[in-house]
Amino acid sequence: MSDQPTPTPPSNPVIPGFHPDPSICRVGEDYYLACSSFEYFPGIPLFHSRDLVHWTQIGNALDRPSQLRLPPDSRSSGGLYAPTLRHHAGRFWLIVTNVTPGEGNLLVTATDPAGPWSDPIRLPGVPGIDPDLAWDEEGNCWCTFAGVAQIRIDPRTGETFGEPQPVWSGTPGAAAPEAPHLYHIGEYWYLMIAEGGTERGHGVSIARGSSPNGPFEPCPSNPILTHRSTTRPIQNTGHADLVQAADGSWWMVLLGVRPQGGTPGWHILGRETFLAPVSWVDGWPVVGEVSPELPELPWPLAPVPVPAERDDFESNELRPCWISLRDRPTEHCTTKERPGWLTLRARGGSLDEPDVVFLGRRQQHLAFRARTLVDTTEGSGGLAVRLDERHHYAIEATPEGTARVIARIGSLRTVAAELPLPAGPVVLTVHTGEAPQPHDARTGPDSLVFGVEATDGTATQLASLDGRYLSTEVAGGFTGRVVGLYAASGAVHFDWFDYTPLTGPVAS
Repeated sequence: MSDQPTPTPPSNPVIPGFHPDPSICRVGEDYYLACSSFEYFPGIPLFHSRDLVHWTQIGNALDRPSQLRLPPDSRSSGGLYAPTLRHHAGRFWLIVTNVTPGEGNLLVTATDPAGPWSDPIRLPGVPGIDPDLAWDEEGNCWCTFAGVAQIRIDPRTGETFGEPQPVWSGTPGAAAPEAPHLYHIGEYWYLMIAEGGTERGHGVSIARGSSPNGPFEPCPSNPILTHRSTTRPIQNTGHADLVQAADGSWWMVLLGVRPQGGTPGWHILGRETFLAPVSWVDGWPVVGEVSPELPELPWPLAPVPVPAERDDFESNELRPCWISLRDRPTEHCTTKERPGWLTLRARGGSLDEPDVVFLGRRQQHLAFRARTLVDTTEGSGGLAVRLDERHHYAIEATPEGTARVIARIGSLRTVAAELPLPAGPVVLTVHTGEAPQPHDARTGPDSLVFGVEATDGTATQLASLDGRYLSTEVAGGFTGRVVGLYAASGAVHFDWFDYTPLTGPVAS
């Protein structure tokens, strides 16, 4: 299974799937990027690239219980919001908000972005969300956060100096000024923010001033990026960060979505990371087109091997792309109990429960197939596509020899299909199928087809379910689909898992 990089040939998004709120920094020829992770553990995936296009996940910043508290009753789309990743004085610095009550803004550091990262420095004097870090020439560290306001901090201790002071908050009347990033470029300090809300009205605006505290003059061309009120295939563009390449060119990473189907358009993968070129005109950044095609790059793209998509669970440690819900105690999730198998030991009784034992990976392609070989002689469990506790589909095998497809949509929960199984381990499958009525404006984004495979390779389809109900437009929230494995009772063993991108949907 892929620890990503993005599939070849490269295209936009450069980091597909649920990877929102990108923050980027460059050290020499190397680029590093962090994204939000919300209720999933480990938190804050970290990526590396040499060309801004091919990204490989190298770790997660918050991968120990001492770093990240996400209690079982913490809500979906809660948890970790909007990191800022910076390199200063020989260290990497990452600041992020844990919106779990009692947590707040946290700061961790590392000399190697692959980890280990420090235990968090807490910042009780920094309110709000979406914190940013910037250092001036005197060594002062300024933390700017959504609202927009700013305070000076000591990043080594968490001490704050004075009270937060309001700074430029974007277009008057625009909703949700957030995601601030402060940069010293040439003779100016630039304050870039997102505004308009993170849905279809999202956009990026910028202002500049002579000091990190302003006063700030807004760009006359604001917003410098938005796709609102357009029919472009990429929507919700915003929450951006800037980086200068080693050759002097400038680039923007940003989040966006790819709506599918009819009205109103359903995005199923969450908010993804896109790349756009930036030029400078009269001291202001001008953002190039954000489209499914990559922008023209001033350097050649090195060939990247096709990543492996299968995990045989032969290592004692899970790959960094695997994520769990809120925590991952070894007594509930291990590859050491049964060599060459993943063992999940149930806690919550179903995917409806916030403490269900679940291990998944982000769905990163509009069309895909996932399969797993599962042994349920000691418990019930299976293969699921999850958005949150109230929106998920699954195929579950039981010790009694039954496979059932379960659909949870809001307050409704139903068993969509059942099938008796032969004795022994069974292969459970899910793939995307054709959306119905392709010329109807009410068409959903896709369908999800669940089935089983016999030892001779023959497949039996159990149910095809409308994919729109596992979309953000239906469920709300800030995440995207996650495909993975779970235990509903007892101990469930998984021999392997594979995830295959498809060039198009599989006919239902």
